[in-house]
Amino acid sequence: MTDDIARIRELVEVVRRLRSPQGCPWDREQTHASLRATMLEEAYEVLEAIDEQSMPKLREELGDVLLQVLMQSEIAAQSGDFTVGDVADAVREKLVRRHPHVFGATVVSGSEEVVRNWEALKAAEYGRESALDGVQRSLPALQWAWSLQRRAANVGFDWPSVDGALDKVREELDEVREAPTVEAREAEFGDLLFSLVNVARKLGMNPEDALRAATGRFEARFRIMEQKAKAEGQDLKDLPLDELDQYWEAAKRNG
Repeated sequence: MTDDIARIRELVEVVRRLRSPQGCPWDREQTHASLRATMLEEAYEVLEAIDEQSMPKLREELGDVLLQVLMQSEIAAQSGDFTVGDVADAVREKLVRRHPHVFGATVVSGSEEVVRNWEALKAAEYGRESALDGVQRSLPALQWAWSLQRRAANVGFDWPSVDGALDKVREELDEVREAPTVEAREAEFGDLLFSLVNVARKLGMNPEDALRAATGRFEARFRIMEQKAKAEGQDLKDLPLDELDQYWEAAKRNG
């Protein structure tokens, strides 16, 4: 642990040097806002490394996220707002405060009660009036829906079982088919997606992860289709749908 702290301290000093008058012109020019897109990009690259189950890549990408945290903290320190130490203090105090079953005398029955207690403590800290307060609208749409549904479920607004959520999907699918206008169809399709998120939540899945995995499978299989067609002297765009389906089924069997 002492060695890890020393190595992090060395990284902090590197970032400070980069932001110093004797440092890098590009790094000195950066602001909280200019690094916003980079922070998001690095976070997604961490997700990709996790999906690929690549520990070397995960180590590298986590380092890039850590760099973003240190850069943002150093920018704030130079403007007199807060330091990286303040960031560490804030998260440490939050973890201790929201884990009274570890650092206090609270007794819990399991993970579900831990989550309920966490949300209750969080609501009290921020003085929230609604169970939905604090869910960021800037989240990807599937994640936003999933987070709102979880909050609503915490106060009892939920299907007793996944069967009710599945019935709702069937109902929304019928409404998509019957929608009389493009605008109505878009609204009903949104309701269908929202109901599918509910099914995922009831099954204990994160819909963002499920869709990402499905999209990855589609990409891999389509590339196999292209490769197989090319090897046989074919171009996918010139083939009828029934032959494309044959290539697709072959790709599914191969991965």
